[in-house]
Amino acid sequence: MYGRKNPVVALALLVLVSLIGFVSAERSAGCGKNPTIQSKQYTINVNNKQRQYFVKLPDRYNKDYAHRLIFTWHQLGGSAQKIVNGEDPNRGGVIPYYGLNAIANNTAIFVVPNGLNNGWGNQGGEDVTFFDQLVKVIEADLCVETSLRFSTGFSYGGAMSYAVACARPKMVRAIAVISGSLLSGCSGGNDPVAYYGQHGTSDSVLNVSGGRQLRDRFVRNNGCTAVSPEPQPNGQNSVKTVYKNCKEGYPVTWVIHRGDHNPSQTDAGSSTPFAPKNTWEFFTQFAPQ
Repeated sequence: MYGRKNPVVALALLVLVSLIGFVSAERSAGCGKNPTIQSKQYTINVNNKQRQYFVKLPDRYNKDYAHRLIFTWHQLGGSAQKIVNGEDPNRGGVIPYYGLNAIANNTAIFVVPNGLNNGWGNQGGEDVTFFDQLVKVIEADLCVETSLRFSTGFSYGGAMSYAVACARPKMVRAIAVISGSLLSGCSGGNDPVAYYGQHGTSDSVLNVSGGRQLRDRFVRNNGCTAVSPEPQPNGQNSVKTVYKNCKEGYPVTWVIHRGDHNPSQTDAGSSTPFAPKNTWEFFTQFAPQ
């Protein structure tokens, strides 16, 4: 009697899970609380500097649902406001929230930090400390699945995501680096983190070799088998390479295209940038731990 599962009970539990969201021991302290944080800009003191950031809640925020937490870092000369509002993708601009909010279906909270001097120099690790403080503030007030934190960015923003993965590998489940390079440092950098990278072979701002350098660190850290020869675009279309033999839970995906320094690159015959879909699919393959 005790060894047989009751199918009615099992079905009830499944329905309950679907209603309340992720169920795990990794729910943040903010779960169940009426939130004070809203979708707007905030200021926080970090190392005696006033730092600004935006928060974007789902349109139908549920205080009992453990959401993904996604950090979106802007490029050099950009700003958090430009990530929130978006720019003309036909001129190399970013789509709002790198296109992720539009496909998140109310499952994610977005944090959009603003860089000092419009960039992420990360002097003395100050931008990583900024990240630490934001995680603390957000998760104390909002309902987050703490095993599902993610980070993405274009150019300098990609470099900052890389710096976070190096310095805080236990705090991010995966990152997505769009046309990045080693600009924000890599303190640590010896632990595995699930890694998505994307770069253009015609990048006139940050050479593709820099993007490959970032990728290769996590190919090694994640125990993946290196690919030879180096993947190349298929004409005007991007080519996606999923590395093999990676440690379980630590995949590496690399997308190479023939474009320039562009976060909104498209394939031939398409007007839809491929980074949002690729990034979202990469992030959402992970379940709560």
